[in-house]
Amino acid sequence: MTPVENATSLAPSASEYILDTFEPTDRIAMLVLNRDFGETIQRITGAQKAASPEFQAWLRYKNANGSDIYLGMNPLRQDAATRTKEEIQTIRHVYLDLDQGGPEALQSVEDSSAVPKPNYVLTSSPGKFQVVWNVEGMGLDEAESLLRAMAREFGGDPAATDATRVLRLPGFANKKYETDFYVEARKESTETYHLRDFKLHIDSQDSPRYNHRNRSRRESPQPSSLSQSEHDWAFAKRALARGDAPEEVIRRIADYRGGEKQPNYARYTVEKAQLDLQRGGAKLQPSERNTAPTTEPSHEP
Repeated sequence: MTPVENATSLAPSASEYILDTFEPTDRIAMLVLNRDFGETIQRITGAQKAASPEFQAWLRYKNANGSDIYLGMNPLRQDAATRTKEEIQTIRHVYLDLDQGGPEALQSVEDSSAVPKPNYVLTSSPGKFQVVWNVEGMGLDEAESLLRAMAREFGGDPAATDATRVLRLPGFANKKYETDFYVEARKESTETYHLRDFKLHIDSQDSPRYNHRNRSRRESPQPSSLSQSEHDWAFAKRALARGDAPEEVIRRIADYRGGEKQPNYARYTVEKAQLDLQRGGAKLQPSERNTAPTTEPSHEP
């Protein structure tokens, strides 16, 4: 049996998955999100500690009480207090979120000559998959261009194309459904890949702003019922609800709009989205809107 074939049979625990995908001294972000209570907790800690029995027991306690458990896929600087692009230490993973198409979408990835064999495939919910490759030697811009290219090629979630993305942690229940669905990881490869191993077209023009404008030129769709400002507001709500840091959401909107809006436009849009979530969707608590996440669990059960 080859190493790759042997790897396929392994289904790691959460601790094993963390230590297999990160160095023990890496600083990583753990996100604990309870949609029912509007609780968003982010802990930035060492991979070794995140894999420890004490930390895992705390995660299991939160999961049992309704929280979804996520893991940031790229290590952060040693002094990082937030999960933003500026705080990323190195690019360790690229990934694909297949939330449509079911097993056929995953099979198209597995059969493709455009991408190498994944290191891990996570079954995140019924018929939905998260595919992870271990990489090295990539810059942030190269990685994000590759993420967008893979999402286009395989019909992946275009929102899951930034280097600060969190993916589900295997071994924990997905709480979005009436019945708990336990996320499972399947290891398929032990290789570490480089940009040259991905045979997809990526270039400097591969950006959301460029693609949006090119689609607008190529297509003649019916006019949207939403203004661009309303689209920005809806984007902010989605990003905040899944636990993205407010300052990172502000930066993304500001980058996308460039000089089209007043300097405080992005911040105002995000603050309005936070207020709307707190009033109607209860996704964020008022006390969390303007506070940076702490770096360690405040207590263990």
